[in-house]
Amino acid sequence: MKNFSNYESTAMLNLSDVERNMIKKRFDDIVDGFSVLDAYDAETVKPVSTVLDLQNVMREDIVNSSATREDVLKNAPEQNDGYFQVPAAIE
Repeated sequence: MKNFSNYESTAMLNLSDVERNMIKKRFDDIVDGFSVLDAYDAETVKPVSTVLDLQNVMREDIVNSSATREDVLKNAPEQNDGYFQVPAAIE
């Protein structure tokens, strides 16, 4: 396991000794928690992306025709030069 006892020197933080020790303890606890994973042999485990027994559930990407700009702008309360006209958000 790596030694993180001097990690606070790279952060350039102005911490009291009490704060530094508190943060160091929390950080060491986090690192120790991840060290549990070292006990497991993951070499034989196949990578997965889902816990469900599903194959590709995505539909095919089919191009459909869409409304023309003129048809869409017919529904606009206001338009300007082929675009929707909206009130200014920033003055």
